[in-house]
Amino acid sequence: MRLRLNVARRRWQTAAPLAWVLGVMVAWAAAPAAQAQTVFACGPEWAALTRVLLPEARVHTATHAQQDPHHIEARPALIAQLRAADAAICTGAGLEGGWLPTLQQRAGNPRVQNGAPGLFWAASAVTLLDPRPGAGGNPFAGDIHEEGNPHLHADPRRLPRVARAWAQRLQQLFPEQQAAIGQRLTAWDAQWARRLQAWDARLAPHRGTPVVVQHASLGYLWDWMGWRPVADLEPQPGLSPTPGHLQRLLGELKARPPGLIVLGAHQDPRAARWLAGQLESATAGRGAAPAVRQLPATVPDPEAPDALGRWFDQLLDALLPPVAGAAR
Repeated sequence: MRLRLNVARRRWQTAAPLAWVLGVMVAWAAAPAAQAQTVFACGPEWAALTRVLLPEARVHTATHAQQDPHHIEARPALIAQLRAADAAICTGAGLEGGWLPTLQQRAGNPRVQNGAPGLFWAASAVTLLDPRPGAGGNPFAGDIHEEGNPHLHADPRRLPRVARAWAQRLQQLFPEQQAAIGQRLTAWDAQWARRLQAWDARLAPHRGTPVVVQHASLGYLWDWMGWRPVADLEPQPGLSPTPGHLQRLLGELKARPPGLIVLGAHQDPRAARWLAGQLESATAGRGAAPAVRQLPATVPDPEAPDALGRWFDQLLDALLPPVAGAAR
């Protein structure tokens, strides 16, 4: 009997370490893996900025450069993405007012509701251009933003302020990433300052250039570049160009036609092309016809490295004469 007990004890002692190792392995396999933070960005520009500060995050982008950010459908995919988000960054100032509240309500995610720490408004970090009084709910008044023009991402001078405020919020939300976020912000800030200096030098000879625009999507770009929007193809912000309005513009611009008519990639180019053609006919022999430039009003590819810097390079390349000595 005693021999049998000793044999059993030895077998248990031999099996116990193996069982413990197997148990640890099973528990490790069953435990959830450390998950990257999930961030919902209302615009590609904010997705690109988030990837600078938190490159390991899973970033969902609600809109793209071929869309009007004022008018987005609250699709089930967007609802699911916002429901899963640990944080969200949006412009604010009324830009997403037509669709974000619906997403918030249907997603039911307390982390990204108004007033929650997880929801960050980029407009809260800067001073906005062109505040307008409310239109009293009149749908024919167009896109009226009482706080000001919400398309602030088109000014590279304002982006560092947004980056610093967003970095601070991310550090509060994800304290384990605090040091890494701070280091990435410092490096990006220094690089951005150098780019701003180079861009400003390139812009210096072209300050004061007149331009015809459509909507204020690039209003901050003109403010930074020092260009003068002399006419808007829209009779009211957000309202499509009308024949009567275009005829009035034609009469006003005949004497001094601009060199450029610029609109966003998401906008219908037919009105711009019509006006350019009419000005060319009306001013035949008195100068070059206005060129129509259709540009992305936000970052075309927010997942690309250096997406924000490359977007501004693209805008300047399309609007300014080639740099002397640049490779072709």
